[in-house]
Amino acid sequence: MQESKIIKVGIGFATGRKTFQRVLRTNIYNWQESGLVESKKISLNLFVAYDLEYQNTRATDYTRMHPELVEQIDSSKFIGRSAIEKEIDYLIRENVIDTKEVRMIFGRGYAAKRNAVLYFAIKNNIDYLIFLDDDEYPMAVTNTHSTTIWGGQYILLNHLKHIAQADITYGHHCGYVSPIPYLEFNDILSEVDFRSFIEAISNDIINWDTLKSVMINGGVTYADTKILTSEEAVVVPEINHSKFISGSNLCINLTDPQRVFPFYNPPGARGEDTFLSTCLSERKVLRVPCYTFHDGFSTYNHLLEGVLPVRLKFIKADTEQIITRFYKACIGWIRYKPLLLYITEPDQYEEKIAKMRVQLKEVMPKICEYFGDPSFMNILNELEKYNKNVKKHYAEFRQTQNIWGKIMEHFAYQK
Repeated sequence: MQESKIIKVGIGFATGRKTFQRVLRTNIYNWQESGLVESKKISLNLFVAYDLEYQNTRATDYTRMHPELVEQIDSSKFIGRSAIEKEIDYLIRENVIDTKEVRMIFGRGYAAKRNAVLYFAIKNNIDYLIFLDDDEYPMAVTNTHSTTIWGGQYILLNHLKHIAQADITYGHHCGYVSPIPYLEFNDILSEVDFRSFIEAISNDIINWDTLKSVMINGGVTYADTKILTSEEAVVVPEINHSKFISGSNLCINLTDPQRVFPFYNPPGARGEDTFLSTCLSERKVLRVPCYTFHDGFSTYNHLLEGVLPVRLKFIKADTEQIITRFYKACIGWIRYKPLLLYITEPDQYEEKIAKMRVQLKEVMPKICEYFGDPSFMNILNELEKYNKNVKKHYAEFRQTQNIWGKIMEHFAYQK
């Protein structure tokens, strides 16, 4: 970190959960404990892009911070629809981009919320921006003894130790990272069947070998003690034209905005972090030794009150809520899989899609019967729909980068 000037750090959330204020409070106390709040060399600046429709929330659920918390940070920017519309009007008025182009960056969906955070951070001359999720907490859990062992994590401080030497840093995740519940295989669905299903819808990170070990642990990913006790960041290699990152516990170097890429996902899909990964061939990406605990099923909010469970529950596919979450994750994966293949393996695209189609046609009836939900057959329909539109989505992916480039050139000229 530089000594000559105050380093402006942005902390970004793209959120829609009613529990946001509790998560924010925990993180701010974490920054205070790590010494960042009192540091004269660091300026902490909050950027929150919020979605009122996700859980039927109100703007005040995000903007009404406790005065004690407000005092701990240097600035806060809450990004709702009106704030985005104001920037849209500005960009059009200045002839930076037109109406159609601006919707590509600030439209609907999770990528758009992340782009809004990126945009406001760059406009406010932030040096480094870390993205945190509203269902992740600054702590790690291990399972090296008969009970779980918990430890606090200085997420922001860890990233700041390394981000000046990289374009992107990202950390590790523990807890309920995977939406796949613990399954007991039987005559209806065998392990071979489920493996075929996962291989059809997964990417290089969400793969069977990874998921099987998590399933054995009841759906829980435990932190690696070797990583917890390390201070070294690891260079992320390029695999299949991608340097894979995560969407949270993620820090982006903004000191040269023209090196920054926007987020993109196909309509109705996720994978914005995965698609960003495919843009990073000429960028230095480091994985830093810190964890966040992912409360993927929203069952451990009491962690924020200091209650640490001795054992973590198995997440079994025995409730409608858990089955529905798994179903939605599968839909999200299948919606972005065609575009990911089209970007990373264009020469084998048709062959790969054909193989997916065969695998899914064979296994989907078994998946539906096992979970008692015929909706899973929609996965096949979504594959065909997104396969049909893959060239359109690829054009949008490239166009989003070009439009973002115009905005970054405008900011560079303004400086």
